[in-house]
Amino acid sequence: MRKFLARSVALSAVALLALTACSEREGSDSGSTGSEKGFAANALIGVALPSKTSENWVLAGDLFTNGLKEAGFQSDVQYAGASTIVADQQAQISAMITKGAKVIIIGATDAAQLSTQVEAAKAAGITVIAYDRLITNTAGVDYYVAYDNFKVGQLQGEALLKGMKEKKPTGPYTIELFAGSSDDNNSGVFFNGAMDVLKKEIDAGNVVIGSGQTDIKQVATDGWKAENAQRRMDSLLTASYSSKTLDGVLSPNDTLARAIITSVKGANKPLPVVTGQDSEVESVKSIMAGEQYSTINKDTRNLVKQAIQMAKDLQGGKDPETNDTKSYNNGVKVVPAYLLPPLIVTKTNAVEAYANDPKLAPLTK
Repeated sequence: MRKFLARSVALSAVALLALTACSEREGSDSGSTGSEKGFAANALIGVALPSKTSENWVLAGDLFTNGLKEAGFQSDVQYAGASTIVADQQAQISAMITKGAKVIIIGATDAAQLSTQVEAAKAAGITVIAYDRLITNTAGVDYYVAYDNFKVGQLQGEALLKGMKEKKPTGPYTIELFAGSSDDNNSGVFFNGAMDVLKKEIDAGNVVIGSGQTDIKQVATDGWKAENAQRRMDSLLTASYSSKTLDGVLSPNDTLARAIITSVKGANKPLPVVTGQDSEVESVKSIMAGEQYSTINKDTRNLVKQAIQMAKDLQGGKDPETNDTKSYNNGVKVVPAYLLPPLIVTKTNAVEAYANDPKLAPLTK
């Protein structure tokens, strides 16, 4: 009996070893890293982007689709609709969770209304990367990848002052302020960065806000829509500039900058110095023509590349690289961030700034 039991135990041990080896081979075939971190090389990566309000969002979608494919991933790249954008994005993120995405990269439509979906993703073991716009009021965001947006605002403020001094060496200068959409967390970051530069000049009396509208709630542009910026500029010109000159306008991006310029032209007023951001084709043309004064080069190719690199690091079981672990508190946690450096572009340095951009370089000739 003892010999029979011993032989049975031995056979059971052999069978257990065989099952273990088989299981290990199956894990290897499925792309498992053999550790708690990492996932299959051909896993699904979800990308949820806002509606196509600027050419950079359109470009980002194409870059993510192609870049994730080249990296060996499956991808699900979605844009929110033009009308019910928040509800669309919420539904899209929920669908990505159901499909089994391992990473979801989110360019938020509304930074404060995605906490339920982000936390559901976190509960499912999915890593959430906030792309370009920080997602607020949730502990479910793992990483943030963006250009240094406070620096963007500072550069815009500096460009506004420099441009006005080039046109009129001595002040005081009369300006108007525009900000982005109130549902975009970046709007406040851009605005605060610009005011970090402008406030001391305003306090000193060197810069005057012609309309007196200085609060971000007064100067926000709903939905980042050009028509809203143009309508407000029309009203400002009628109310405050019948007899005085407008020297400059702080515009947070290129789409709004062009709308502001259109309004000024329509009123037959002298063009003020107008800032921008995003290096949109039409704005680069405008800068070279001497109309819009400046933009910010935030090369979308590099930002998408960095986001995909984060996904690749996670797939390989590594913690993605970050270079700022202190600055981006979303109201619940400080989100580790990787920030890229923005570049101010005027007519003076446009050739150099876009030398390696096949789309923009020809516009500067």
